[in-house]
Amino acid sequence: MSVARPAARRLVVSGCLPGVAAAPSSTPASCRQFLPAAQQSSNFHTSSGLSARKRSRFSSVPAAKMGLINEEKIQEFTQKKFPKFTPEEMVELSKRYSPEQIAAIEAGEASINPRDLTIQGRLRDDPYVMEYLDDFAEHQPIIDKRPQRHAPPDPGARFMDLDDFTEDLIRWADQFRSGDVTGTMKKVVDFVPRQWKDVAEGQWPGEVRDQAHKDFKAYLQEQIKNAAKPDNMSGPTDADVLQYILERSSMTDGNLKSNSSLAPALPRKVPGVAGLYKNAIDPADEGLDETGIYQDLKRRTGMTVREILSLQTKALVRRFVSNQTRLGKIQSTSVLYCAGNGDGWLGIGMAKSTEPLIASTKARLMAIRDMKPIRRYENRTIYGNVTGKVSGTVVELSARPPGFGLRVQHRIFEMCRAGGIHDLAARVPRSRNPMNTVKATWEALCNQKDPESIAIGRGKKLVDVRKVYYGGSVY
Repeated sequence: MSVARPAARRLVVSGCLPGVAAAPSSTPASCRQFLPAAQQSSNFHTSSGLSARKRSRFSSVPAAKMGLINEEKIQEFTQKKFPKFTPEEMVELSKRYSPEQIAAIEAGEASINPRDLTIQGRLRDDPYVMEYLDDFAEHQPIIDKRPQRHAPPDPGARFMDLDDFTEDLIRWADQFRSGDVTGTMKKVVDFVPRQWKDVAEGQWPGEVRDQAHKDFKAYLQEQIKNAAKPDNMSGPTDADVLQYILERSSMTDGNLKSNSSLAPALPRKVPGVAGLYKNAIDPADEGLDETGIYQDLKRRTGMTVREILSLQTKALVRRFVSNQTRLGKIQSTSVLYCAGNGDGWLGIGMAKSTEPLIASTKARLMAIRDMKPIRRYENRTIYGNVTGKVSGTVVELSARPPGFGLRVQHRIFEMCRAGGIHDLAARVPRSRNPMNTVKATWEALCNQKDPESIAIGRGKKLVDVRKVYYGGSVY
C-alpha cells in the first residue's frame, strides 16, 4: 500500500499500523474516527508551514502622490525639463546651422510631444541620478569619430620636384608686396629676465621657461597678424618665412588642409629617388628571403636561409582568446609551434597577436631560435622513463625497443618526428590540456638523465650490453 494515498495516511496517523504512534489516549476509541482532518493527516516534509502570507516591508506609494496623475504637476515638470527654444537660442542656432538644418530641428521638435516624455520616460532628478543621457553637443574622442572639418586629401597629389617647388615659392611670394624685408626675428632668449639671458635654456626654472615660450608664441602670432594688414604688406616677415618652412605642404595639393595629421604614404616609386636605394640582400640567400624575415634569425643561429627553410615545423596548438576592454572585445590568436631538424634538435615557440598569420610567423621563428639538442639512445628513443609536469598535466615517456614506433598523442608524435625519435610510448594520466601537454613533453625530453654522468658519479664504467654482444648491430 502506498503511504502517499489518503487512506494510507489515515491508517498511519490513527495508529492502526504497527509501530506507529496512535492518537492521544485521552480520546475514546469510538471518537477517533471522527477526529478533524487537521489531526488525522500530517505533512511528510520537514519544513514548517507559514503562518501567514509574506508581506512587503515597504508601503506602496500612490501614483497621485508621485505626481504621475496630477495634470498641474505634469505640466510643471514638462515646462521645467523640456522647454522650447527661445528666440535668443534660435538666433544662436541660425549662426551655426543652415536654414535646412534649422527646419529639420524644428520638425524633430514638433514630432515629439514633451508630455509623452514626462509620463512615459520620467527622468530622475535626485542627487543619485545616473548620467545615462548623452549630450550630442559634446565631442568625446574615445567614443565619437573625429569631426571632418576639412575636405579629403587629393588622391592624385604627389611630392613636388624642383620645378613644382619653384612655382609654389613664386606663388607664395606674390601674396606680399615688393619691399624691404623686416628686421631680425626675436628669439626665445629675448623674452626671459636679464639674469637668465646668459644661462643655457636647460638651466632655466620651469616657470621662467614656460612664460618665455608663451610670450614667444604670442610674438609670432602678432607678427603674422601685422603682416596680413594691407598697410603693412611690404614683404614677408620672418614669421611668414618660418610658417612657410614649417607648415607649407610639400606635395602638389595647393597647400590644402586635410583631416589627417599623418603624412601621406610614399608611393612605390618616388620621382628622383627610384632606383637609388635598395635593400641589402645577401647573395647567399639565393633570393629565398626577399622580405627579410629570416635575417635576424640568421644572425642568432648562424644558419643560412636554405637551412632554416629545410627544418621541420608544425603548429601544435591554436587558441583564439578575447580581451574585454571598455572599447569592446579585442580578439587575438595564440599559436604554439615546434621545430626540429629530424636529427636530435628540437624547439618550441609560442606567440600571440591580433592577426593569425603574424602569430604563426612569430611562433615559428621563436621555435627555430630556441632549438636545442635532446638526448637520444641509439638515435631512435630516449634514455629510460622520464616524467614532465606542468600545472595539472603530467606526461610519462617510456623508451621502447626498435620497431615499436610512436604510440603517443598526435602532438607528442609531431614533436618526436621533428626531433628524430622513432620508438616511444607516452601516457597522460591526468589533465590533457593541449598547451600544457606540449610544455610537459618538452620538459621531459630536456630533463633526461645521462647514464654516462650517473656512472661517473658512482665511480663505475658504463657498458652498453647490446653493442657488446651484438657487435654494433642494434637495429
